Formats: sequence, C-alpha cells, structure tokens
Amino acid sequence: MTRPSEETFWTWENWLTGDGLKSIMDHQGLLNEAIKARNGSYSPYSKFSVGAAILTENWNIYTGAYVENASFGLTICAERAAAVKAVNEGQRKFLAVACVGG
Repeated sequence: MTRPSEETFWTWENWLTGDGLKSIMDHQGLLNEAIKARNGSYSPYSKFSVGAAILTENWNIYTGAYVENASFGLTICAERAAAVKAVNEGQRKFLAVACVGG
C-alpha cells in the first residue's frame, strides 16, 4: 500500500471524527487482508477462526491469526499476533486495525 499524497494525509484527530480511514484508503482492502489472515487460524477447540490486519504509519499491513492451545494461557489472539509481527519489524505506530471472525 502506498502512502497518500500530503494533501490527503490525515492526522489522528481526523481519524477520530470518522473521516480519516475512508478518505485516505479503501478500508475494505484492510478487511480483505484480515479475511485472508483468518485462513491461517488454528482453532480446533472453539472452531471459531479469527484474522486481523494492522496498518502502520509507513503504510505496510501486518496480519495475524488466532491460535488456540489446550492450555488456554498459550492461546494468542489474531490482533496480538499481527501486532507482534509489526513490532518485530520495527513498527511502533498503528493507524488502523481490522479484525474478522467466523
């Protein structure tokens, strides 16, 4: 994903008003990435698959999937998995998060 031009770049305050994400990127694109990530979910106990996608300030998207474990404490949610991947790559500022289940 490429960063929009400076004329269309929005601040965090704009995002809070509801104008940001739909104005500077197709939010469906982020949802589609979360849907694709859901395919990697491992949920043999709940049978509920979850995927997440995070958009960072450099306009990269990081995805993650829900992973269950018989020891519930080792279960990791999809959004946490995506955040860990992003932080591991040096990202610290997130612009948007999409999470889908089902």
